[in-house]
Amino acid sequence: MSNKLKKLFRDERGITALETAIILIAFVVVASVFAFTILSAGTFSTEKSRQAVYGGLEQVGSAMQLYGSVIGEAESAGAARVLTVTFTVATVAGGNAVNITDTETGAANNEVVMSYRDDDETISELTWSMQFIGTDDGDWLLEDGELAEITIPISNTNEITLEPNDEFQIEVKPPQGGVVPVMRTVPASLDKVMVLN
Repeated sequence: MSNKLKKLFRDERGITALETAIILIAFVVVASVFAFTILSAGTFSTEKSRQAVYGGLEQVGSAMQLYGSVIGEAESAGAARVLTVTFTVATVAGGNAVNITDTETGAANNEVVMSYRDDDETISELTWSMQFIGTDDGDWLLEDGELAEITIPISNTNEITLEPNDEFQIEVKPPQGGVVPVMRTVPASLDKVMVLN
């Protein structure tokens, strides 16, 4: 028995400190590679999210808004149809400038497009005119603090028939940002000038 004990103590095999250090370093290197991969993927994902958020803010930041009432004009009180629809637009507070060159200036490519829709017809691009009211710096850009009055000749130029009780929608589509819907109903009895609700 004592020989067996002596033999057991003589055969001292084990891991030395150097081998332990090498194994530990291997684990640290592998862990750091995985950590770098995960952090890189997280950074890439965060960058894509940031781009999506800024893209959304840019779309919202350049949108226009309806400002005030929508006015319809007829030939006279009791007339059978609306001749023009007029409304005012502005940029949203702190929004980007919008090129609002109208169709009557002869510009080939209008950046803001107006479309029309009712129960009977759809017109994808209306003819319209614009004039600045109030503050204006002399260019065709609708900027913060400026108001643009849009006039759409309904019956003459665009050949639309708007009669009493007709429901219609005009969409103002700027090059960036959301569409501004103008949904109204023609009153049962027409006045020469009327607010459309």
